[in-house]
Amino acid sequence: MYWTLELASKLEDAPWPATKEELIDYSIRSGAPMEVIENLKEIEDEEEIYESIEDLWPDYPTKDDFFFHEDEY
Repeated sequence: MYWTLELASKLEDAPWPATKEELIDYSIRSGAPMEVIENLKEIEDEEEIYESIEDLWPDYPTKDDFFFHEDEY
């Protein structure tokens, strides 16, 4: 399983919190690339509920990772 920023961004609008099956269903319905669906199918824990993309890919960048302040623009 591998994640890239482009692949992980396809799950930003997923209905969090979600199970593995819900994320796969969302990915199929939203037209996500096959790599996203394959990555989700490789998750071992079937029953775990994921709160956000960070639960799947802990290195996913957040707004805090960028060096600018939105309120300044």
